[in-house]
Amino acid sequence: MSFVEENAAYENWMRTVCDVVEDDLERKHDRMSKNTFKFLRATFFRWAHAIKTTAPEIMGLPAPLAVGDAHVENFGTWRDAETRLVWGVNDHDDAAEIPYASDILRLAVSVRLADFSVGNRDAAQAIFEGYGEGLRDPGPTLLDQKEMWMRDYVTVTDEQRKSFWDEIDDYPDASPSPEAETALLESFPTGSKFERFARASKGAGSLGRPRFVAVARWRGGRIAREAKALLSSGWDWAAGNPGRASRLDDAVNGETSAPDPFLHTDRGFVVRRIAADTRKLERDSDFDRKLDTRLMRAMGFEIGSIHASTSRLRQAMLNDLERRDAGWLYETAKATASAVETDFAEWSASNA
Repeated sequence: MSFVEENAAYENWMRTVCDVVEDDLERKHDRMSKNTFKFLRATFFRWAHAIKTTAPEIMGLPAPLAVGDAHVENFGTWRDAETRLVWGVNDHDDAAEIPYASDILRLAVSVRLADFSVGNRDAAQAIFEGYGEGLRDPGPTLLDQKEMWMRDYVTVTDEQRKSFWDEIDDYPDASPSPEAETALLESFPTGSKFERFARASKGAGSLGRPRFVAVARWRGGRIAREAKALLSSGWDWAAGNPGRASRLDDAVNGETSAPDPFLHTDRGFVVRRIAADTRKLERDSDFDRKLDTRLMRAMGFEIGSIHASTSRLRQAMLNDLERRDAGWLYETAKATASAVETDFAEWSASNA
């Protein structure tokens, strides 16, 4: 099936399971046409097709509960139940049981397609080594204790704090579905004074899903929550299992993580607290400047740590990893990036 045909099939399926926001879907199409990195981010449902073509050998590897949509922008910060600042994978919407090599391969492909200043071979080396470390000695990345060096990568300025609330205030008013409304209101602490509901238009692969924000006041200040429609993983959809239940809750609460206590699923939505200092780290000039092999190694470590939560497969993953090296990751990422570029060219031609 061509990419254009598969994309249409995926979007038609989306319309059967949630109230698709057609304007956002058009916005997604526009972003997909910008460059191959944005295209990759928006098309995880196509990923299984790509790796079956370029790396069919990994399809039979041990399949832990994995991130799925791993890429260089899928990392961010949150506060755990002890209010410690944690850094790690920020979006588990596409979590599923996936051959372990897929996550690190997709991360390496995303670095290549984003065209960062870090060399692709060095990036593959850092990701590969970090992954092995995370698999062997898993645990959360705590910025208040173990990994204080990383705080410089996630520092929030006063300008960014103001910008966060300015963006919230600019969101248009909305009337969420009864399910989303209840999920949002029940996520606020007792004594909150509700102010308004708004509609947010964010993300890449999730553009088109209903996404709402609720704002309230609580004990002297404003607080906010977000609810985004929950779908089955794009991996399961591609495998012909579109009705398989989401594994998001299992993924975020793995035994090797320090989960965000505000993040959960409810009534068909992913609900989370949003704030200026608990955020997804997205690409900008500052991010590009700071991105280096040390941070890429940390990304690899985080993925390895997540995979280690599937403890029954940990030794099998380690055994297979020992038969590979960073050169394998570099070469496979190169071939897979080429397959993504082919799909991007088809999409661009169809929308010219």
